[in-house]
Amino acid sequence: MVSVPNPTVLSVVAAAGAISAAIDMKARRLPNPLTVGIAVIGVALAALRATPVGVGGALAGVGVGLALMLPGYLIGATGAGDVKLFAALGSLLGPSRIGMAFIYVALAGGALAIAIAFRRGRLRTTLAGTAAIVRTAGAAAPEIERTSVNNRFAYAPAIALGALAAALGL
Repeated sequence: MVSVPNPTVLSVVAAAGAISAAIDMKARRLPNPLTVGIAVIGVALAALRATPVGVGGALAGVGVGLALMLPGYLIGATGAGDVKLFAALGSLLGPSRIGMAFIYVALAGGALAIAIAFRRGRLRTTLAGTAAIVRTAGAAAPEIERTSVNNRFAYAPAIALGALAAALGL
């Protein structure tokens, strides 16, 4: 059986993702009012029964989203705003769809990282740094993340794409 996407969830995820991606690419941060606002909208829509996710599912989606993205933040692979954005989108997608979104975000983020590293002429260095972070469980992150190294990029576009894929029911 094919899952039909909920138009409300799809619209809000698309809008929230686009706005977040634009802000992250310009400001290189995601403000708390944005991420909190997305979560509030998700819970409110659930309370109004405008989405297939109930209030409990919306809150569980936030928790699952937080649990999935927090390890990446702890090892220095993502920013705190990325974690909060993903958790907030969990309020719209619910716990099962945010789990699927995580897979899509990882794929989109990896592709984006490779494309950006290639464009910056840093593909070999980036791959070696990624391997070091994984190999050392994050211990190598401070050395790799020096501000003098041009290796950071906005991750909200990957989060937006992954959440949209999940909202589409892919």
